[in-house]
Amino acid sequence: MRIATWNVNGLRARLDFVAHWLDARQPDVVGLQELKLPDEQFPADFFLERGYQAASHGQKGWNGVAILAREEPRVTTRGLPGQEDLGARLLTASVAGLSFTTVYVPNGKSLDHEDFPRKLAFLDALVDHFQGIADRPAVLCGDFNLCHRSLDSWDPERLEGHIFHTDAERTRFARLLEAGFVDVFREKHPDTRAFSWWDYRGGAFHRGQGLRIDLLLATPVAAQRVKSIEIDRDYRKKKDGLTASDHAPVFADLA
Repeated sequence: MRIATWNVNGLRARLDFVAHWLDARQPDVVGLQELKLPDEQFPADFFLERGYQAASHGQKGWNGVAILAREEPRVTTRGLPGQEDLGARLLTASVAGLSFTTVYVPNGKSLDHEDFPRKLAFLDALVDHFQGIADRPAVLCGDFNLCHRSLDSWDPERLEGHIFHTDAERTRFARLLEAGFVDVFREKHPDTRAFSWWDYRGGAFHRGQGLRIDLLLATPVAAQRVKSIEIDRDYRKKKDGLTASDHAPVFADLA
């Protein structure tokens, strides 16, 4: 079984590109982030024609998350409790024997912006929400908007203490792992410097100036099934004239 996560940076603009990737990679369950469209405009029929049933939690113009799956995803949680004012950022469904969650953590903008403490509060709420998850087969995937380790950043020394690279963000992420999750990519590739996001500007992708902020986390019972995991860097490039997201998909194959 292949599971995946992808911040598509606007589903309406990226729909044909996502279809190209689905045809090429054939995932079974996918968590999407940053849809930027409301539920009534979600292209469920488009995905159904390609063999995927969908559940979405969207809003107009911003945020938005969805789950695509070969079988019907049965929604159990729509929105992170207590954090609804930050928009449509979390969706959990029971699918393929997993509790599967897609999350879009707030960016935070900068340390002196009012959104930064809101980001920290969202991360605190995320940790609280997943207490007691450790013994269940569960996946939490998405755009976490933080670099947990120096290996996850292209220039950790220069960026240390800046947004995505603060102790406040990392401490909260560590608490999430302590709640019962494994960072699957880092488990399989403990010493690999690899990225999932590159700014569109300044040739960052070709210069290797990226961050690993798109993650697949799994509880131990689910993580032990993982045979391999890959950041799909090839799909950060244009395909057949179609423009990619600034994020690459991440997918894992489970036994």
